[in-house]
Amino acid sequence: MPQANSNPVARLRTIALIEGVSFLILLFIAMPLKYLADMPAAVKLVGWIHGVLFIAVCAALVHATVAAKWPLTRAAMLLVAALLPFGPFVMDRRTKRFAREFEDERTAPAAGAATGSG
Repeated sequence: MPQANSNPVARLRTIALIEGVSFLILLFIAMPLKYLADMPAAVKLVGWIHGVLFIAVCAALVHATVAAKWPLTRAAMLLVAALLPFGPFVMDRRTKRFAREFEDERTAPAAGAATGSG
């Protein structure tokens, strides 16, 4: 049974959800702490973490796009979703379906070879 980490689309989904949480923490916790409680360190720390996670999303998106041979429109749609505060959560169901499709396509030739057809 393949590991979830071997599926680049599933990995993209996981990283995107974590990045989405970091974005919400930045917007709804760290920013108010900076401006309402005069705690700029919160934005510095959470912003840095969010930035690293966003770069990871971009790298995972490129990897998934190449591995799954996606059209650029699909990659662009997921990139735009990553830029919006609730975007990764709105796209999660679709990204989960993309991960299943990738897994199905990857295992389909192996199933045909195992039966001797093909």
